[in-house]
Amino acid sequence: MSKPEHRVKGVDHAAFPTFDPVGTVRFYRDVLKFPVVHSICAAGWGPERHPDFIHFFFDIGNGDRIAFFYYFGFQPPGGAGGTGDAYATFTDDVPQFFINSRHLAIHVDDEQDLLEYRRRLDESHWPVEMQVMHETIESVYTHDPNGYLVEITRSLRPVTPQEDLDAALTVEALVDVASGPEPSMDKLLARKAELIVQRATGWEQEQERAGGAKEMTRP
Repeated sequence: MSKPEHRVKGVDHAAFPTFDPVGTVRFYRDVLKFPVVHSICAAGWGPERHPDFIHFFFDIGNGDRIAFFYYFGFQPPGGAGGTGDAYATFTDDVPQFFINSRHLAIHVDDEQDLLEYRRRLDESHWPVEMQVMHETIESVYTHDPNGYLVEITRSLRPVTPQEDLDAALTVEALVDVASGPEPSMDKLLARKAELIVQRATGWEQEQERAGGAKEMTRP
């Protein structure tokens, strides 16, 4: 049975830049109760002079996600700053990586579908500009006729509960670091390591208590 012409499965994620990661996490995670489900710590990624960044995702239901980019050391263009200014009018001073962080990602089921959309794009006036294998997804990218970045993506494998936990720790570390002076990727990774050690102690104690309880219940 052949596949239909229309193969996409809705929105995988919509992505935006943020200058206020602490407020963003508090709003989506703490106020709206959208769980943190994935994060990518990208150090030394991209073309020359591309800053380190963290890309973090919230579950908004039905398999859809909203995602944000926080760029370490990148100051708001034109002196902008504060709530909402990440979405202000762009100027010539805004680098392309920041503009591209505002994009739509469309989900497809498998590699066959991804390559089919690559073929369609490559045969059009808007050929694929890059194809990237991320941690858990593979994506192709192009700009639409309006200049908006569009991503078509497939899952490489299911995201594990352990990865969800890693994302939660990463975002918690981001909130701690971004609340202080001169946040950086190095500071984030160091803080995340501290949180892992702290949590590991608690997990070990829980395991010991659980083991003791089992011993007490044996006949």
